[in-house]
Amino acid sequence: MAEEFKIDDTIDITDVVCPTTFVKAKVALEELDEGQILSIRLNDGEPVQNVPRSIKEEGHEILKLDDNQDGTFTLIVKKVGE
Repeated sequence: MAEEFKIDDTIDITDVVCPTTFVKAKVALEELDEGQILSIRLNDGEPVQNVPRSIKEEGHEILKLDDNQDGTFTLIVKKVGE
């Protein structure tokens, strides 16, 4: 059973390359309020290896990482307050 989250914002960073991928994700997270949830669509490879790790290092919570079976992933992140 897929857990459903209330997504507050969605970004698609499949058109950018590292390290811009994380920068875009970080900016989107900064615009959210604490506890809000961001859905990030990103490419397989470097982005899916680096972005979740970087977001975690920033102190945010990774709720879910889904393989979309098309070379992209959807990362669900909960913003944790500063």
